[in-house]
Amino acid sequence: MVTVLAAAILVAEGGPGPEDEAEARIEKHRKGDVTVLVESGGRPVRGARVRLDQTRHAFLFGGNIFMLRPEDPSEAQRGYQERYRELLNYATLPFYWGSYERERGKPDEDRLRRMARWCRENGIHVKGHPVVWHKVFPKWVGEEEPMETLLERRIGETVGRFVGLVDWWDVVNESLVAPNHKNPYGAWVKKVGPAEAVEKCLRWAAKANPRGYFLVNDFKVDPEYEKELSFLRERGAPFHAVGIQSHMHSGEWTMDRVWQVCESYARIGLPIHFTEVTVLSGPKEKPMRDWHSRRPDWRTTPEEEARQADYVERFYTLLFSHPAVEAITWWDFSDAGSWMGAPAGFLRRDMSPKPVYERLKARIRGSWWTRGAEASTGEDGRARLRGFHGAYRATVVPPGGGTGKTVEFEIRRGAENRVRVEF
Repeated sequence: MVTVLAAAILVAEGGPGPEDEAEARIEKHRKGDVTVLVESGGRPVRGARVRLDQTRHAFLFGGNIFMLRPEDPSEAQRGYQERYRELLNYATLPFYWGSYERERGKPDEDRLRRMARWCRENGIHVKGHPVVWHKVFPKWVGEEEPMETLLERRIGETVGRFVGLVDWWDVVNESLVAPNHKNPYGAWVKKVGPAEAVEKCLRWAAKANPRGYFLVNDFKVDPEYEKELSFLRERGAPFHAVGIQSHMHSGEWTMDRVWQVCESYARIGLPIHFTEVTVLSGPKEKPMRDWHSRRPDWRTTPEEEARQADYVERFYTLLFSHPAVEAITWWDFSDAGSWMGAPAGFLRRDMSPKPVYERLKARIRGSWWTRGAEASTGEDGRARLRGFHGAYRATVVPPGGGTGKTVEFEIRRGAENRVRVEF
């Protein structure tokens, strides 16, 4: 709380705001040094040229990829796929219980496997969402059925069947409001308590995949959520990141609020994922009273597209600069099929990119990407370089030219990154 209060006082007194030092924080927290040692016969080689080219980012820039249809050859689907893999390296797949298992014992497993495999083949990390949620609930679950038994089965089968293909999961979604929902799951959460229900679900998930990476996810960015997360940490519940939803259909968060949310949840001691980010490129509903109905005439406009691009670039820059943030997931990638029909996408309904797409691409694949960094080895045979955390290909050419060598490695955060090349 002291850090957040101090930041607020600085802003109020005209001191530096959270955006002012973002670039310096990015340099400090998102980049690392690497030493490339070049030897021949065990002796250091002086004057070898080393070039680094990044091949994958460690930070997760994602979106939900619910519209993906790998088997669809249509122009619209090709555009969707091409734009996605050009920009993002992380994808959220739809595992909503009520649509994944419309009939008892008949999960839509093959479709989700195809989606996951496409992502893996295109170098995109995947996460399943959500395993448990009070909405999109199976209609076949009766009031008198043993809810705890059904939940354990649901989690065990869903997480267990995808081990090795989907290992990251939003295990429980929006538990704090679940007791208010009138269905068997809501009644169960009300009976056992939200935090206790989440702990049970996390333990079932860990049993199904001991090496899984699990998130708790909520839109209630308030002290109640912080209390729940602290309870889970104290109990040793198996979760690995904090999920923060930030749907901004009524208006954007201030940068001060964005920063204070990061500071507050960083105290939990786990990575932060902004799991569901929405900023509109069309009219906003102030206030949003209906979060369920689809509006077919909710359209993007040139003026709002420009505003969206400006805000999102600032928002992503600030999050990327915070050391606790590990991932940002956009909601939805395209206006086609978007939640409530909102003009929320990086792409328009015809799959053409909005300004926000190009603006982020210039950051994610441009200024936040290491390409063509070069150095020469000294008397000790070492070349010292610096780049964004992630995977790399280094090309090493001996002094005087000739046939070079290529090695692959990673620049890891907090690691002593060293690479040895022998000629």
